[in-house]
Amino acid sequence: MTTVAAQALPTENAVEDALMRSIRIPPRPSLLVDLQRELAQSDPSPRQIARIIASDVGMSGALLKLANSPFFGAARKAKSVEQAINFLGINQCASLLTGLLARQAIDGKESDLTTFWEISSRRAQALVFTSRKLRVAPPDIAHTFGLFCDIGVPLLMDRFADYGDTYQQACNDASGMFTAIEDRRYSTNHAAIGCLLARNWGLSPDVSWAILLHHDYRVLDDDATDDAIRSLVALSLLAEKGIQRLHNEHSSFEWEKGGESACRHLGLTEDETDDLLEELNETFYTER
Repeated sequence: MTTVAAQALPTENAVEDALMRSIRIPPRPSLLVDLQRELAQSDPSPRQIARIIASDVGMSGALLKLANSPFFGAARKAKSVEQAINFLGINQCASLLTGLLARQAIDGKESDLTTFWEISSRRAQALVFTSRKLRVAPPDIAHTFGLFCDIGVPLLMDRFADYGDTYQQACNDASGMFTAIEDRRYSTNHAAIGCLLARNWGLSPDVSWAILLHHDYRVLDDDATDDAIRSLVALSLLAEKGIQRLHNEHSSFEWEKGGESACRHLGLTEDETDDLLEELNETFYTER
């Protein structure tokens, strides 16, 4: 464990252990267990994976819609789940399915999470796009991280009535670490909760560590941290900047805190960053 990662982990004590137990972490869906079991085989069967997905009609339709999105660059349109798997590959389809299952597991509470899922979907799309362009992370890992990096937000919203106010304060903090306000109020934060869910769901260790560290931009200059984790954190900043451009938002406190370090880690000049974000925006508009 690196120094930065160790500092990001919650301190273990009785109060915080009790708090963590009071936050409902959805159990790993049985469909995901079946999928991961097949993926763990020495030669996973696309046909068997298609059968698993096809057992849920809604999931099949949602997967096809996502698979035919311009962000995944398929030259042909998939007309069946098995075609989607063949066009995109097993790992990318598994990533898409995992995100859909997360929405099923967490939706249905009193809070309206439509905007949350829209932003998560945009972020995941942007991470797929930039990871392919820069070739710094597998697209399926980037996609999963994009969907799950803020997954702790709705869980804390469900646990604490005042979390919406806390979240807004953190968004408007121009200098402090985003998770610091959460830590002061609740002795935990959405990154730590999201990391816990990712581990419980058997997601990639790179994804769970990147979730934990995605607001701690010190990690971008920490050579002791795996490059794969640092790249995901850097890509998440690019993705957020791209989403803000799409909505004509010109200022970003998170970009001001970590953008320079992210570009340095990814080897991007200012002009190259602008060109990449412009191309990302064009792809967003194509999908609309």
